[in-house]
Amino acid sequence: MEKKKSTFRTFMQFLPYYKPYIGTVCIDLLCAALTTLCELVFPMLVRYITNTAQYNPEALLLSSVLKLGGLYLFLRLVDTAANYYMAYVGHVMGTKLETDMRRDLFAHLQTLSYNFFDNTKVGQLMTRVTTDLFDITEFSHHFPEEMFIAAIKMIGAFIILGGINLTLTLLLFLVLPVMLISVALFRKNMKEAFKEQRVQVGELNADIEDSLLGIRVVKSFANEDVEQKKFDLGNQKFYKAKKKAYVYMARFQGANRFFDGVMYVAGIVLGSIFMIRGHFNPADLIAYILYIQTLIASIRKIVEFTEQFQRGITGIERFTEIMNEVPDIKDCENPIALSDVRGEIEFQNVCFKYNDSTENVLENINLHAKPGENIALVGPSGGGKTTLCNLIGHFYEIQSGQILLDGTDIREISLKSLRDHIGVVAQDVYMFCGTVKDNICYGKMDATDDEIIEAAKLAGAHEFIMGLTDGYDTYIGERGIKLSGGQKQRLAIARVFLKNPPILILDEATSALDNESELIVQQSLEKLAKGRTTFTVAHRLTTIRNADKIIVLTDEGIVEEGTHTALMEKDGMYASLYSMYTKIK
Repeated sequence: MEKKKSTFRTFMQFLPYYKPYIGTVCIDLLCAALTTLCELVFPMLVRYITNTAQYNPEALLLSSVLKLGGLYLFLRLVDTAANYYMAYVGHVMGTKLETDMRRDLFAHLQTLSYNFFDNTKVGQLMTRVTTDLFDITEFSHHFPEEMFIAAIKMIGAFIILGGINLTLTLLLFLVLPVMLISVALFRKNMKEAFKEQRVQVGELNADIEDSLLGIRVVKSFANEDVEQKKFDLGNQKFYKAKKKAYVYMARFQGANRFFDGVMYVAGIVLGSIFMIRGHFNPADLIAYILYIQTLIASIRKIVEFTEQFQRGITGIERFTEIMNEVPDIKDCENPIALSDVRGEIEFQNVCFKYNDSTENVLENINLHAKPGENIALVGPSGGGKTTLCNLIGHFYEIQSGQILLDGTDIREISLKSLRDHIGVVAQDVYMFCGTVKDNICYGKMDATDDEIIEAAKLAGAHEFIMGLTDGYDTYIGERGIKLSGGQKQRLAIARVFLKNPPILILDEATSALDNESELIVQQSLEKLAKGRTTFTVAHRLTTIRNADKIIVLTDEGIVEEGTHTALMEKDGMYASLYSMYTKIK
């Protein structure tokens, strides 16, 4: 019962997508009614001709036959036009509906926070955005159509057959409840099997994406065989899931073919008995058999659509699972839009932990950054330095305390307004597929060419860009694969220069670079940080000696705070870390 309720709720959540196309749906159903009418008329024409030929042959004139033929030909023309509309316009409507759902799904994914993406495989999400919605086109078009046609055929056939012989009709229709029970039993198994199949498609996509994105690591370790084994394992799981789905589908179709035979046998045997006893004539039996054929064809259509229905409803379920995911970071009512941001940031007794953790990553953090101040965060890995920076942009929700920007709680500020005033340069720079210009202007989408070039010059990137084949129009490949680490960092810095935010977060922006690249990037970062409130996460402690304030952060919270000189004189944890680093250097 719960499964049925779940399917009903799923469909009700999907139903509003029909609203913009209600006119198309109504015309589609009208066309479906016309095609059904054509099918129901044919057995009556055969019955009329047969009865006339048997009992009043002199009335069966050539002109009458031609008129009946002309009438049926006209109906077939109507049927052809109606089928064309259903096949073309109906399917286009389904495609539009699928497109609308994919648009909404992608838009909803954009609203979800880091927490969601921390715990979800990108390959699974790609499957939900693409593959899961492929069957929606067929489902959305055929569902109302097939249900409507089946209803008309069954009701129409029952009325016509009942008019010929009600007793025989009732006996034949007793088979239908047994068929429906059979459909219901197999439907549940098919639904679960198709859902498992979709899950395995997502897992397979995630494995393929992971392996191909890391292909250089794979080859450098000569681990092609390892990746092949991982892929084969996922591929076999997918095969087994599909095999299971086809087993249930075969049983389902086999049972319904058996009931088709039962309907035919019952119609012929019972019809013959009724004819022998004089309850109706041979023409009635012929009409009966033709209507049974129409009825069985309709049932077979429903049977075939049941598989399509299960695929469609499974896709819709997986769609609604994501759509029902509530963003844990969202704007409050009447959020504040920032203006004239000075960049004063204050942490007041902030505690934070990740959703899947029982212990706080940050405990009672109190920190004050004045406008334009450069704050450096140092300490052992896992101390929460990057996490603290992520909290400034409200990418995660804190458990307690407050984070203030210019005296305003960031939870009261609109997310877009807050993040528009923060620039981030991280260690792992992400470059989008496209040109150099595309990637720089991501910081300001309406930037002019002159602004882009100026930002690149400030970032120390203009010279190497002009050395590329097509300059700023050079295609840099997926994730900027054609560029070096230092070049990508400088583009990332140019991107932030173009954005020109009052608050800057530098998260180990130079730690993965060689000495020459580090020097160039460090000079660009110093230029970028000038006049901005800056939080710098650094493992290379020599790069933050000139910071206005150095914060030593561990899993116990802030253990030391001060300038480089003051902390060295204190001879505490920072002095120890610095000495250790300079010895290694």
